[in-house]
Amino acid sequence: MASRKIILGAGICAISLYAGYLVVARVHATTELHAETNNSAIPDVAVVSPRHAAKKVSLTLPGTIDAWYQAPIYPQVSGYVKMWYKDYGAGVKAGDVLAEINAPSLDAEYAQAKADYAAAQAKYNLAVVTANRWQAMGKSQSVSGQAVSVSLANMKSEQATLEAAQHNVDRFEALEKFKQIVAPFDGVVTARNVSVGDYVHNGGGNLNATGSASELFTVADVHKLRLFVSVPEVFSYILQPGLKAQISVPQFPDKKFTAQFLTVARGYDPNTRTAVTEFVMDNDQHQLWPGTFASVDLTASNTNANLYEIPSGALVFMEKGMQVATVDTQNHVHYKNISVGRMADSATEVNSGIGPDDHIINNPPADLLEGEEVHVVQPEKGYLASNNSEGGDDE
Repeated sequence: MASRKIILGAGICAISLYAGYLVVARVHATTELHAETNNSAIPDVAVVSPRHAAKKVSLTLPGTIDAWYQAPIYPQVSGYVKMWYKDYGAGVKAGDVLAEINAPSLDAEYAQAKADYAAAQAKYNLAVVTANRWQAMGKSQSVSGQAVSVSLANMKSEQATLEAAQHNVDRFEALEKFKQIVAPFDGVVTARNVSVGDYVHNGGGNLNATGSASELFTVADVHKLRLFVSVPEVFSYILQPGLKAQISVPQFPDKKFTAQFLTVARGYDPNTRTAVTEFVMDNDQHQLWPGTFASVDLTASNTNANLYEIPSGALVFMEKGMQVATVDTQNHVHYKNISVGRMADSATEVNSGIGPDDHIINNPPADLLEGEEVHVVQPEKGYLASNNSEGGDDE
């Protein structure tokens, strides 16, 4: 009986201890959950400090390389292609024959023009003889003065007809020369859109399936090349004489080419807010071809190096204007109005509104409120570098 009581008492004690453990564990878990909930309610933010803008501004833009001169060549006569002599990539000199055209209709018209000229010549000769005779008779008063005047006027009329016939012959002689398609300048044939037997017509190339015409040949002068780049409005101040561009092209990944600034369109495209800029580059070895895509690196002195620069991800677009979220010494958020200058993908120049001692939240949460408490954390290695990269070398 005594042993049963001892066992029963021990069981009650064990149950009491387990119940107490459960109560203590739950209270501890509740306390930890409450603390974690309160801690999670405070958002984690990463902060950056404003820095002076780089002394050099660099940007990389896409560009297109084009020939120094490039001419699409169309026929001036209608007929069938007799033969072509220059193929794609052929080097040509000015005046080299590219192709010949058979134009029987033109030949017939030329023959007709020469026959008309011969007829006009005969009529003019007759008019001259007649006028001379009437003038001789007029001196002896054998005919009236009016008859003499009529013969002289007829001679002048036939002379005008003869001159018109001569001009018509000259026109067809010029067209006959266009039966040979020639190169307009020294260069390279970059396109040949014609074959033997194709019908071509005056002012256009061979007719395709849609009925439209194309040029017969394209000849490009590639001893020098033109590089066209669309430069954003905010960076157009760097476009000055003496500016050089470093060019990379896909076919020569390990080689850099240099281009010199030539001119810029003094106007911006309203759709892209860019200005077409032209550079010139030597191509004596003919390594580069017209139509090449180029990656263009431009570097120039930054006229706004005295301004501060922050990551573009720190900008907050509000109804009142552009702002940034800053953190004070008590880890509370305060919004500041700023005035921005040039904006790039990674960094933005700030004209006013912040100082070097401000701690600015990078990529602030959208629901962050004025005066809200935050927890400043150290971002992962490389995060700030990727989100606060400079627009140029700080040299």
